[in-house]
Amino acid sequence: MTAIEPFGGFGLGLRRSHYADFLDRDVAVDFVEVISENYMVDGGRPIRILEQVRARHPVIIHGVSMSIGSAGGLDEGYLAKLKRLEQRIDPLWVSDHLCWTRTSAHNSHDLLPLPLTEEALQVVCDNIDRAQSYLGRPMLFENPSSYLTFPEDEMAEWEFLSEMTRRTGCYLLLDVNNIYVSAQNHGFSADDYLAGLPLERVRQIHLAGHTPGEIIIDTHDREVCDDVWALYAKAMAMIEQPVATMIERDDKIPPLPELLTELDCARSLARESVPA
Repeated sequence: MTAIEPFGGFGLGLRRSHYADFLDRDVAVDFVEVISENYMVDGGRPIRILEQVRARHPVIIHGVSMSIGSAGGLDEGYLAKLKRLEQRIDPLWVSDHLCWTRTSAHNSHDLLPLPLTEEALQVVCDNIDRAQSYLGRPMLFENPSSYLTFPEDEMAEWEFLSEMTRRTGCYLLLDVNNIYVSAQNHGFSADDYLAGLPLERVRQIHLAGHTPGEIIIDTHDREVCDDVWALYAKAMAMIEQPVATMIERDDKIPPLPELLTELDCARSLARESVPA
């Protein structure tokens, strides 16, 4: 399977409220990311718009429903629709989350946590092998935000991710906000998390806002906070290869110029955070 070559750039999620911006003028991004499931159709306005945007920008397709942790295996119909989208758009890469979302009879439409056990790890790796074989390309998988742990856990999340990449050859989508959220919720060190990862496998970084509280919630509805920016700077100083950085906003979406200003902050920090 062909390796995913490093790609350094700065991008945004393509959201409906910004379609006109991307169609009517040049937008200062190096790529856009879209939610796969929103475009896994044969026709209609969204896919036509995506094809027009793809003519101007590289595109990443990012899924929320592959359910890579499902013990019953992957949904073959889902894989077929995803492959048709992948062939139509020719994305930079295809990504999804380390989570499960469905049983054979129910789709939760939420990113549900996995126990960090050898048994779960083998299920995940078997499913990744199936997905990558079906698509004919390696994928990226994103570390989740976490609000609970399981008494059965046998390893740290970074150890799970490390072994997952080793066994399957997949790559990592490093969500820095999710690391911060989970570290605050569970009391582990975000620095230890970064140090324990195979950072050479990182190809993309997500940055987003969260809702503070007794339990911090990954809501993507506000700007990136100072602590997450600081963690991003640490990550960029540790990662030696180019990576793609993206700002996520999925609720309370501001005008595009506000997001581009925030993206400029990522550019500045990346320039300053040169690996030693």
